[in-house]
Amino acid sequence: MPIAMSTLFSRRRLQVALGAAAVLSLVALLRPASYPDTLARAVLVALVALVVFGVLEQWPKRLPARVSRWAVQIVGVAVSIPPAMAVAYFVTTYDSAVPWYRNELRVTGFKVQVVLGLLIVPWIALIALLEKIKDEARTQALAFRLEKSQLERKALEARLALLQAQVEPHFIFNTLANIRELVISGSPLASHVLDSLIAYLRAAVPRMHGDSTSLSEEFDLARAYLEIMKIRMPDRLTFRLALPPALGAARCPPLSVLTLVENAVRHGIDPGVDGGFIEVVASASGSSVVVEITDDGVGLDNGAAGLGTGLATLRERLHLMFGDAGGLDITSRSPTGVHASLRVPMAVDPT
Repeated sequence: MPIAMSTLFSRRRLQVALGAAAVLSLVALLRPASYPDTLARAVLVALVALVVFGVLEQWPKRLPARVSRWAVQIVGVAVSIPPAMAVAYFVTTYDSAVPWYRNELRVTGFKVQVVLGLLIVPWIALIALLEKIKDEARTQALAFRLEKSQLERKALEARLALLQAQVEPHFIFNTLANIRELVISGSPLASHVLDSLIAYLRAAVPRMHGDSTSLSEEFDLARAYLEIMKIRMPDRLTFRLALPPALGAARCPPLSVLTLVENAVRHGIDPGVDGGFIEVVASASGSSVVVEITDDGVGLDNGAAGLGTGLATLRERLHLMFGDAGGLDITSRSPTGVHASLRVPMAVDPT
């Protein structure tokens, strides 16, 4: 198994090794010896210990189940100190007439430095291992949070797609039901309404599959829908739409305004004998755009808050898309009718 040299001699590990050498060389202050020689020996021993520590970190690739790699590293570092110190003495005394192992003073120095090395270096290695474990734990925690965030984002996208899929048949089936009523009643308007519906769906269906749409597009769809409904009941439905051009770029879930307009027609105007009036007006409110859909139809049944399939789905889509920045409020009007307030964030000017 190849050994990663960048791991063996990382900047941090070299700093720790040289720091250990500086501590070990302080023995020169306690005995008559050359400090440069003592420091050179300590540096050599520290580098050998560093190499042993790094090699045993990566090799062998597998250890017996009961053997901990950190223990192998500590033992390996401790075992390497005496031979490394012996080599260091040979290197620093090569020009001496008497070999170092026959010089009583140098033998004593060798023993002292070996003992100090055994007391200091393995502990430094252990501290390095603990720091490594902490770093790995932090890295794993960050990776876990990143993975969790990615999974939450994918779940959110899947949930939005599911909610969007619920909106499409809800709107289309309700609209087709209107056509069916005209056909059954034999109304001469059925063909004209069907032609208008086909033209409308050609423009509307592609937008249903987007993640979001603009208020300007939503108002166009709502106007087309109301025009179709007015053909069906020309004497019973009147409407007004008002969208300031500056607010048209604000984003919202597809079919959000249309869902509220459709509810106003289906559950407010259509059931009433005299029909009614629908007003759709957008205005700025702080950092939000508020779209108010008002009708003077029959009103909410028993004061319910309008939690039908379309409205419940729209509330959830707004929450998933904008969090607390989006919302939907529905209240009864006096004496009759319903007021719906759709809130979305103001569009951000790219300039």
